Amino acid sequence: MFYHLLYPLHTTFIGFNVFRYITFRSILAAITAFLIVILFGNWFIRTMKRRQIGQVIRDDGPETHMAKKGVPTMGGLLILSAIVGSSFLWARLDNAYVWLTMAITVFFGFIGALDDYRKVSKSSSAGLSARGKLVLQLVGALTIGLFIFNLPGFDGHLAFPFLKNFRPDLGWFYVVFAVLVIVGASNAVNLTDGLDGLATGPTVVSAAVYLVFSYIAGNIVIAEYLQVHYVAGSGELAVFCGAMVGGCLGFLWFNAYPAQVFMGDVGSLSLGGALGTIAIIIKQEILLAIVGGIFVMEALSVIMQVGYFKMTHGRRIFLMAPFHHHFEKKGWHESKVVVRFWIVSIILGFLAIATLKLR
Repeated sequence: MFYHLLYPLHTTFIGFNVFRYITFRSILAAITAFLIVILFGNWFIRTMKRRQIGQVIRDDGPETHMAKKGVPTMGGLLILSAIVGSSFLWARLDNAYVWLTMAITVFFGFIGALDDYRKVSKSSSAGLSARGKLVLQLVGALTIGLFIFNLPGFDGHLAFPFLKNFRPDLGWFYVVFAVLVIVGASNAVNLTDGLDGLATGPTVVSAAVYLVFSYIAGNIVIAEYLQVHYVAGSGELAVFCGAMVGGCLGFLWFNAYPAQVFMGDVGSLSLGGALGTIAIIIKQEILLAIVGGIFVMEALSVIMQVGYFKMTHGRRIFLMAPFHHHFEKKGWHESKVVVRFWIVSIILGFLAIATLKLR
């Protein structure tokens, strides 16, 4: 909004020319989203407590998690409000990619809100059925995939980091691939959200990396120099990514151990869906498996555990899945697990950025 209101005034005062730059607006979007969460965080927590919207703990979870029972949840509503509000203020509102990403973020947040509400209202860790949640996610992701695929000039080739000359054309199968990326990312972040600050930290790193890649993908000169796929208009997604970074950092202020509030599915599903959508738009889908390696590891640990349990009639690979619970069962303190996972996530973020010069 500020771009449309203030940039036209640069002919009167040259200082307004700064609103033209994506870098400036991305930084201000991050700061704005951060301040929104910080300013409204305590009010939100008090409101959730007053309405008795508290965390429901799994019966089969680690014993130490019982202390978290009743801690306000659905904090993802705060993150969503900060991201969407900040993006609305600082992004160009004539950019289809920005609206598309905000739409899928809100829609996945709606799915998560339904799931959280059912858990709280029934005082049970079982929210929406797995099938019902998946169907809604597939509908949202398929809509986005079809929309992107039918955009003028869309390229269905798949880019691989480290392999600049290997770009297979998926054709219509790209829509299916897009659905898998978006739904997979959403559920992977959801599975990671099990300890105080665990999902928030890697999300900050992933959003920061995609801020860089969005800016590069939207700048034809830099994109050609670094041999990154150029997507006209995608640079504005850097502003959205900035809002994600700021919103999540603000939430981490309250979510760090011991957490005052949890993001709930409304936060984790929407953040994962947003990351998957951005990856699809800027043609850096495979990169998400690198920068979001923590999310991938958590999702794979669940798949492996369930598969092995069924095949061996009750035997387990890990002491408990998702993977972070395995380390808790081994005696690691929760904060140690979280910080070490953050460290791995930061290293993976550096590796993802390094792929820019390894093409």
